[in-house]
Amino acid sequence: MGFDPNEPEQRRRLRAAMKAADIPASELWLKYFSLSGDAGEYEVEAYLQGLLSLPPVQRDLLALAANELIDDLPRPRAPYSDDFDSGAASGVPDSAGEGQPGSEDSTSRQPDRDE
Repeated sequence: MGFDPNEPEQRRRLRAAMKAADIPASELWLKYFSLSGDAGEYEVEAYLQGLLSLPPVQRDLLALAANELIDDLPRPRAPYSDDFDSGAASGVPDSAGEGQPGSEDSTSRQPDRDE
């Protein structure tokens, strides 16, 4: 392998991040290549398997590619109380167009103060 003692740990953590985010090596390579990575797809695969050493700059580009792919993944988010209040008060439309002005039905009507 290379002379960098941190390379095996960097590789291990990259593989763990890819596994956790379910990112295939081919998708990682495509993103890496778009960021000006120099290694070919087979070289990246060999690096991930521990069969090939890559220079620190290329390893960092792989990490950047993985992190950008992870950031692009849809993740569930916990709603704030304002998310519910603004949705109910403004009639947030769904995909069918409900909640648009003029399309209110009896289930979405706000009760009067006297009711």
